[in-house]
Amino acid sequence: MTLPVVSPPVTPLLDTVRSPADLRQLAESQLTDVAAELRAEMLDAVSVTGGHLGSSLGVVELTLALHYVFDTPHDRLIWDVGHQAYPHKILTERRERIRSLRKEGGLSGFVKRAESEYDPFGTAHSSTSISAAHGMAVASSLEGVQRNCIAVIGDGAMSAGMAYEAMNNAGASKNKERLIVILNDNDMSIAPPVGAVSNHLSRIVSGKPYRSLRGLGKSIASVLPQRLEDSLRKAEEYARGWWTGGTLFEELGFYYVGPVDGHNLRHLLPILRNVRDGEEHGPYLIHLVTQKGKGYPFAEEAPDKLHGVSKFDVITGRQIKAKSNAPSYTSVFASSLIKAAQQDEKIVAITAAMPSGTGLSTFAEQFADRTFDVGIAEQHAVTFAAGMACEGLKPFVCIYSTFLQRAYDQIVHDVAIQNLPVRFVLDRAGFVGADGQTHHGSFDLSYLGCLPGMVIMAPADEAELCHMVATQAAYDAGPSALRYPRGEGVGVELPSQPEILEIGKGRVVRQGKQVALLSIGTRLQPCLRAADMLAAQGWSVTVADARFAKPIDEALVLKLAAEHRVLITVEENSIGGFAAQVMTVLTDNDAFAQGLKMRALTMPDAFLDHASQDAQNAKAGLDAQSIADTALRLLANDSNEASERPGHGSAAR
Repeated sequence: MTLPVVSPPVTPLLDTVRSPADLRQLAESQLTDVAAELRAEMLDAVSVTGGHLGSSLGVVELTLALHYVFDTPHDRLIWDVGHQAYPHKILTERRERIRSLRKEGGLSGFVKRAESEYDPFGTAHSSTSISAAHGMAVASSLEGVQRNCIAVIGDGAMSAGMAYEAMNNAGASKNKERLIVILNDNDMSIAPPVGAVSNHLSRIVSGKPYRSLRGLGKSIASVLPQRLEDSLRKAEEYARGWWTGGTLFEELGFYYVGPVDGHNLRHLLPILRNVRDGEEHGPYLIHLVTQKGKGYPFAEEAPDKLHGVSKFDVITGRQIKAKSNAPSYTSVFASSLIKAAQQDEKIVAITAAMPSGTGLSTFAEQFADRTFDVGIAEQHAVTFAAGMACEGLKPFVCIYSTFLQRAYDQIVHDVAIQNLPVRFVLDRAGFVGADGQTHHGSFDLSYLGCLPGMVIMAPADEAELCHMVATQAAYDAGPSALRYPRGEGVGVELPSQPEILEIGKGRVVRQGKQVALLSIGTRLQPCLRAADMLAAQGWSVTVADARFAKPIDEALVLKLAAEHRVLITVEENSIGGFAAQVMTVLTDNDAFAQGLKMRALTMPDAFLDHASQDAQNAKAGLDAQSIADTALRLLANDSNEASERPGHGSAAR
């Protein structure tokens, strides 16, 4: 059933469903109509809020079936990554808040334990669901609680090693807990086409008669000689694998069912019931084939463009984006890397399933054979790059700051200790806005800054980004990292020919006398605005751009400390990052002996929720007003302030 596109949508059946308990009161024959209404409601909501559209449209029937068949929240339901959980949120007592999605104070765009009892495990990074569900299943078994633990994981997330580590462990478990993995295959097509025969076979092999017959066969085989028992077991697995696929999962110890049409409730519901009611315990894997964007033609035709959307017009599918005269940092990076690669054939680019998000899809259009998307495998990406660097290539590893955390041991062991010239490019550094706490690039200056030999740079604007890409390309003495934020630049003119910067050298952007503001990265513009605010009150302010968090420009830091009463560092990073480097220089050189007052403005020691990037920076005290207020508080506490005020015999400030 397809509902006409109207706003607000007409949803008489969905209006009766506040929770999964209400859903289970409906007749099975009504669920197809509920699915259509649920799609209409979600489309209308996401058109207002933006968010992950295509993946959520693709799991409408699956979401209904899971909540209809299983006893949630007693049965644990975990959505891997969680960007497909919008239908789940609507069905689990959050429909009235769905239009607050990703807004400050509203619903999270991912799955969050604190939000609902129906969200038993928080997810936003990929490939964690099977491990968590297995842990819950083991805990339930140890506590004597009968419950199903279900992990819904996409085919893309199955490219990560962690998923197979979890399955290997779960499949070898002696207790055979009630673990069910739903493989939502909507892209890779790792299975043959789904048809009536496949669905029919899946229903048979998941049913009690087949499982009972299989159990009887096992009982008979167990009294036979070991060699014959093994041969019979392998023959049964081979025969079932030949008809249905899934041999790999069977070898990992899972009972495989599939592939199944994930949009056909007539097939899906009985299979889920068969698995739920299975008397033999142990892990199951149900392989569903679904379509991203299902039920919305624009999303079906362009699943990549409508995977994550801004506000959009439901009738036309056109996204409504704020216009900016400045290019995004991601696009500036991509064009800069292309220019560098045109001049240096040793440059290669690597990403971990984020070619569009990091700009490498543009790079790949010109250098397809020098672009490598390794899937959701950040650990492999880093060590893969290290191997390339050993052979003289110049690998640029382009990964979101928050995702590079997943490969920290590889950065240390495989790159830093060997001092290999791997170039890390960290997109989405700092606050990211609506994606919230799981996606903030909060820690990279801290976790990279402690590594010997690591060069870390951060551009203040898009022109500086051009210079730093060229600098990275030219730097071969060891590993380097370049971090830049989500969003648009400040609108400065881009250089026709990028400059190779001197490693570890900052710059003074504005010269003053009393207050020094030392910024790293794109907090330079708020520092300049704060300087204007302070100047309006008669204070003389120096603004400096560190450019490099490591090696730090010691001469610049000591000069600022010696010539100013107040020094404030500003960084869009957690405690322990750039400011720690500055503090070390100052304490090593007894810079505080002359009465210098210093404050470090960083991200707070807390995980900030989703909001606009501007709101997040203001809450963190990293906006212009907060920087100016910090300076004024330090000056007000200075015992010399009164004598320096105009009219008290002091020189002009």
